[in-house]
Amino acid sequence: MTTSPAESRAATPPDSTASPSTASAPAATPSAATPSVTTDGTTLPSYVGLHPGEPNLMEPELLDDPYTGYGALREQAPLVRARFLDDSPIWLVTRFDVVREVMRDPRFVNNPTLVPGIGVGQDPRARLMELFGIPERLTPYLADTILTSDPPDHTRLRRLVSRAFTARRIQDLRPRVERITDELLEQLPGHAEDGVVDLVEHFAYPLPITVICELVGIDEEDRTLWRRFGTDLASLNPKRIGATMPEMIAHIHEVIDERRGALRDDLLSGLIRAHDDDGGRLSDVEMVTMVLTLVLAGHETTAHLISNGTLALLTHPDQRRLLDEDPALLSRAVHELMRWCGPIQATQLRYATEDTEVAGVQVRQGDALMFSLVAANHDPRHYTGPERLDLTRQPAGRAEDHVGFGHGMHYCLGASLARQEAEVAFGKLLTRYPDLALALTPEQLEEQERLRQPGAWRLRRLPLRLHAES
Repeated sequence: MTTSPAESRAATPPDSTASPSTASAPAATPSAATPSVTTDGTTLPSYVGLHPGEPNLMEPELLDDPYTGYGALREQAPLVRARFLDDSPIWLVTRFDVVREVMRDPRFVNNPTLVPGIGVGQDPRARLMELFGIPERLTPYLADTILTSDPPDHTRLRRLVSRAFTARRIQDLRPRVERITDELLEQLPGHAEDGVVDLVEHFAYPLPITVICELVGIDEEDRTLWRRFGTDLASLNPKRIGATMPEMIAHIHEVIDERRGALRDDLLSGLIRAHDDDGGRLSDVEMVTMVLTLVLAGHETTAHLISNGTLALLTHPDQRRLLDEDPALLSRAVHELMRWCGPIQATQLRYATEDTEVAGVQVRQGDALMFSLVAANHDPRHYTGPERLDLTRQPAGRAEDHVGFGHGMHYCLGASLARQEAEVAFGKLLTRYPDLALALTPEQLEEQERLRQPGAWRLRRLPLRLHAES
């Protein structure tokens, strides 16, 4: 019988598994002198656990086992009062149908300054920027992006880049994606030490970062730098983020200045033309943030979808066998892997622009909401046996039946590219190395290699043996 990620990770001590009571109301209330600690020894902010009945996203129960923890909250209510990373109150939206409903409701916005009564100087995101060590002068580079904007700005920004992500353009990219994949797979044995190779370092990351950098127009010599940028920002470490942000912004400005003198047939050159021909279509800050967003979002999530999905297939031989027997199943398989072990488990906040009722809960104007994708994608009200990995679950030829890429107007712009890269990666990896196997047990991977970060499901490394041991 196949199991959920929570059930597969047998290394977690029994007393760290969240129950409905521990997930919603921690048993102990730590003081500032006794901060919470996760099973991997991560020290958490002292305010975690200070609001019984309102779980903070940094609760050990939610970081150690999000599938069980957020699942318990989902069964508690469709909207659960919780606390964000900075300890501010939020509504956690947990159930599939409610998540989709609110995602497409224009009364909930990404930019809190669009809420009546909230001015730019009262932007609640400022506290979060300060918490993560981001200099105030750089706030616009994170606050005014395609990911954080709403119509009409969002519509304008999306229109500027959507041409690069049409179904036709993505299909035209496939031969290049396949060549890059073949090259990386050919090189894997050369990276092995004692017969073991790290798939994250040498395949899962290089594939999507090469593809998105070529699409945007980032030169090859800069791609290692972008890998570090992404790792630093994903670390949630204020010192690393505070040091990396200025460097990253300055780097993008330099790349734009250089490219302006020698335009090419790439997305970056198209953005420069849009800015220079008509500055009203794209500001300086928007151009920089567009490059930042496309490159980081275009490789980080796909890299971890590939590593998470590979781990899932290697620990579910019955499902892997289905792919071996029917490669045409790959498209449906990617959807199921995105649902079952997708790398993004929660979204950024949205804000209510007016008093409204959601699933019987009164939400006030200005309230912040966050979508729990991990809870929604494992909702038994929507799925039969949601804890079971089933590569045949997604109906063939039907619209995707999960919220791993979002829903509504903010549906992931690069979803089709990510799906294509994952299809090619899984298909070629398993064909090229049919004896592929884990070099560590699932329990060891859970203890040693899983990153415990709010809203994410990621591995530091995925050590594999390419060939059966003789």
